[in-house]
Amino acid sequence: MSQSLGQVDLKLLTQRSYTPSPSAWEDSVLYFLLLDRFSDNKEAGFDPAGATPLYNSSDNANAIRTAADAQAWRTAGQGWTGGNLKGVVSKLPYLADMGITALWISPVFKQVSFQSTYHGYGIQDFLEVDSHFGSLADLQDLVNKAHAIGISVILDIVLNHSGDVFSYVAGEPVWTGQRYPVKGFNDLTGQPDIAFTAGVAAGPDDAVWPVEFRDPAVFTREGEIVNWDASPEFMDGDFFSLKDIHLGTGPTDGWIPSLGLQNLIAVYKYWMAVLDIDGYRVDTVKHMEDGAVRLFASAMHEFAQMIGKDRFLLIGEITGSRDDAVRKLQVTGIDAALGIADVQGALSDMVKGKAAPESYFSLFRNSILIGKRSHTWLRNKVVVMLDDHDKVIQGNSKSRFCAFDQGDRLIVAALAVNLMTLGIPCIYYGSEQRFDGSGAGDGSDEYIREDMFGGPFGAFRSRGVHFFDVTGDVYQAVAAIAAVRRKYIALRRGRQYLRDISGDGIHFGPPAFVGGSNRLTSIIAWSRILDDDEIVLAINTDVTRELSAWVTIDDGLNGVGDVFSCVYPSAPELSGAVVEARNGKAILIRVHPAGFVAYKRPD
Repeated sequence: MSQSLGQVDLKLLTQRSYTPSPSAWEDSVLYFLLLDRFSDNKEAGFDPAGATPLYNSSDNANAIRTAADAQAWRTAGQGWTGGNLKGVVSKLPYLADMGITALWISPVFKQVSFQSTYHGYGIQDFLEVDSHFGSLADLQDLVNKAHAIGISVILDIVLNHSGDVFSYVAGEPVWTGQRYPVKGFNDLTGQPDIAFTAGVAAGPDDAVWPVEFRDPAVFTREGEIVNWDASPEFMDGDFFSLKDIHLGTGPTDGWIPSLGLQNLIAVYKYWMAVLDIDGYRVDTVKHMEDGAVRLFASAMHEFAQMIGKDRFLLIGEITGSRDDAVRKLQVTGIDAALGIADVQGALSDMVKGKAAPESYFSLFRNSILIGKRSHTWLRNKVVVMLDDHDKVIQGNSKSRFCAFDQGDRLIVAALAVNLMTLGIPCIYYGSEQRFDGSGAGDGSDEYIREDMFGGPFGAFRSRGVHFFDVTGDVYQAVAAIAAVRRKYIALRRGRQYLRDISGDGIHFGPPAFVGGSNRLTSIIAWSRILDDDEIVLAINTDVTRELSAWVTIDDGLNGVGDVFSCVYPSAPELSGAVVEARNGKAILIRVHPAGFVAYKRPD
């Protein structure tokens, strides 16, 4: 039942024991899922009553065989499809067996009733779980059962805006720097027939909850953002139809919190207390002032320490350049930034042979920016993803990695880079099953948000079949790579070097485009080093040929005649590699087509 923040007794709620935070988040492997698109708890093989069969290749495109069917499939992707919290609980073993140790869940909060904001970012009640997903008890059960098998839980939250909870007099005005008059709070049908005044009475599906948010002072009321890079427009304007919340005023060091920010701090203390969660992913951090974000981060970290969660994680969605992320983290105290701008694109292009590997590895050379050795900051300050639910960098042509350019064949190599380079790795749901969602060139997000459970908007243009295939080659590869990462601390915390390679053992250099080719087909090798332990890793961007190359290794840590053993092959086991005096020191490695290998000198 909706309530007032004044009814929340945090002292009473916190009279319990809490699960300690992970000691080092860089040791984690995250998995991000959209609740509505992940599982409905009806998949055969996971629930005794599960009736939805497992996908096989003959099911491809079974939802678009006629024009009418295709339209129905596309329409289904624009609304609620049926995923829920009980479904996630049923898949915890699936995630654990894959090596996942932290689960990032899309927002669970109650949405406006007159829009299909299945993604969870259109909040109408900040203190309620949306009934599409289940109940508060279901959410608590998920967190408890995840903790019982060693999986942390990170909840996606929103500070910048609410759902479409009121209507302007002028319809849908755009930002001009002025405050627009409001016709009224919206009722459950979207009609603005509720007075826009503080504390006005409303039903549970009307206006906005808790009651403290029903105050005009909570919202900026300046219309929709048009120029997404103009300040203060992108700070004070509405995020499409979502309504911007006023967070305060003043300089960063002297920020004066607004009523809205004070409410939000109370809300997210409540959820931390009642759920025992381990972190928050904070949406649209770019659109909030530094002072507001800093105050919120401080409040969350201090409350978390009071209940025994010393390393409660705050991940900020900070779109823009790496420099933007570095500055925002340092100023605000957010723990980590999502690497969804240049990092994501560079990773994808490198593995697909569309860009030289320096384009990816150079992003981690941040010592000039922060005055520290590169790995000490980036290993736990950036969450690195190959795919995500927005793909902002792709503009109007959104697609998953597997959709084009042989991504379906290179996906293991790509996920290996994701898991084995600097940062906190995060896998987007469905990547482990080769999901290949791609849009229609109209900026639509739904195509990269396919149903995993066999609903009306299934992956590969299907319906009625699920994709939780624990025998799949990509799933099995991710599990094996994650196990190697878990075994060796250098792969989680070590510094990182892109390595020069050679075909003849004489001429060394970085992988390069040859003979005017527009695609780099080569071994790409790098090292992770912690103390005196070096692990050499490599992928092959050629999808048809096995390749061999000499790889430069650390001259001071290794001796001629030392043998590096292959601790991860992406195909039948490979033999060891003997250190020779080439370009200082080097080893000869072999990588199968579109494969990944890891070599380590025995302890």
